[in-house]
Amino acid sequence: MSRRLAAAALAALAAGAGLAHANGRFPSSVSVSFRPANQTDIYLGVTFGLLVSHDDGGSFYWVCEQNIGYEGTFDPKYRIGENGDIYATTFEGLRVSRDGGCSFATATEEQSPTSPGYLAGIWVDAIDTGPDGSVWVATAEAGRPNDIYRSTDQARTFTPLGLSSSTVWWKSIGVAPDNAQRAYVTGYQVTQTGPDGGAIPPTVHLYRTDDAGANWTMLGISAFLLGTSPLILVEEVAPDDPQLVFVRSVRAVPPAGDKLYRSTDGGDTFAEVLTTSDTIRNVIMRADGSVLVATQMGGIHRSTDRGQTFAKISDLPQAACMGDRGDALFACGANWEPDMFAIGRSADGTSWSRVFRYVQMKGPLSCPVGTMQRDLCEARLWPAVAEQFGIQQEPEGDVAEPREPGGCCDAQAAPLTPAVGGLLIALGLLVRRRKRA
Repeated sequence: MSRRLAAAALAALAAGAGLAHANGRFPSSVSVSFRPANQTDIYLGVTFGLLVSHDDGGSFYWVCEQNIGYEGTFDPKYRIGENGDIYATTFEGLRVSRDGGCSFATATEEQSPTSPGYLAGIWVDAIDTGPDGSVWVATAEAGRPNDIYRSTDQARTFTPLGLSSSTVWWKSIGVAPDNAQRAYVTGYQVTQTGPDGGAIPPTVHLYRTDDAGANWTMLGISAFLLGTSPLILVEEVAPDDPQLVFVRSVRAVPPAGDKLYRSTDGGDTFAEVLTTSDTIRNVIMRADGSVLVATQMGGIHRSTDRGQTFAKISDLPQAACMGDRGDALFACGANWEPDMFAIGRSADGTSWSRVFRYVQMKGPLSCPVGTMQRDLCEARLWPAVAEQFGIQQEPEGDVAEPREPGGCCDAQAAPLTPAVGGLLIALGLLVRRRKRA
């Protein structure tokens, strides 16, 4: 079955079986993003699209996956430009919305495919933005050379930065918040065949640039304990010191635990500072120098000495994501038990209050006729979403209170039949492209 036919079948089933289950996953929040120098906009990545609020979480509006440019069991990485542009990584390139989420276009698709900065149709796996508004992306496409790219015109054009490799998939980027010239990147090098015909196992790479990608310094990886499938990711660069960087070794502690490493000399040396039993979702360094590490099932850890030592401070929320807007912390939580919020707010990471639950969605993002958001997300898909979450539409300005459990997505709901549920999961997996490390 082709991806297009699979997507069509998936959409048809969604109309009758509940859209939020269409990719085979339970509805949950997975990321939170903010607009620079703005304390009202919140962008909540969920397993069924993107939720956008422009009133500090008072009302959220839904953008469907198809409009953003992906389907299946995949979660884009988002960044928001200072002007409100939305950037989303996908298997088909970097998707960009310049109208607040009504429409998305693939960056560079209007350019010649032979252009050095052409990214359309290529898996963009990592993204970050610099304090100067620059957009950095990394590609991880199988069967072609991959590189790090930088844009200085809001992702209209990109320049490759000299790390082209046919064997490395670039997996993470961290740009220093106070130095647009400094960035760190990591890559996963796939298994290769040696001169004797034997297999050379996969490995990882870590680089630093001090001049916006004109030159790169390869950094040592000997300090890292690596997992069976080695992968390291840049998690955080200190907001006040480009020399202070945190890098995570993924699944270095089987079956799902990670190790966090800290460098104070720009990555020349690293020291292990935290071991977790669960996957690290985010590492946040705040303006006061405290560092927070979020995990979904292993609790929240905090450092008060700029990341040298950590102590667990809370078991809740089940933080599948965490972000610092400057004025407050926000974390993804379990929309049902035990957190009862899809996103919560905290001043210090210890005490959390509900900002929003899915039942409080105001509706789909309102857009003009002729946009995919209006013609597909709102006109065709939203009724199933509203029914699934038990959303009762209220007049604009009123936020509905969460209903008692018992809707189709609560624990007491009638489950999908095995036949329909199995088909939904199978179709969701079919749509997903097999390109991940």
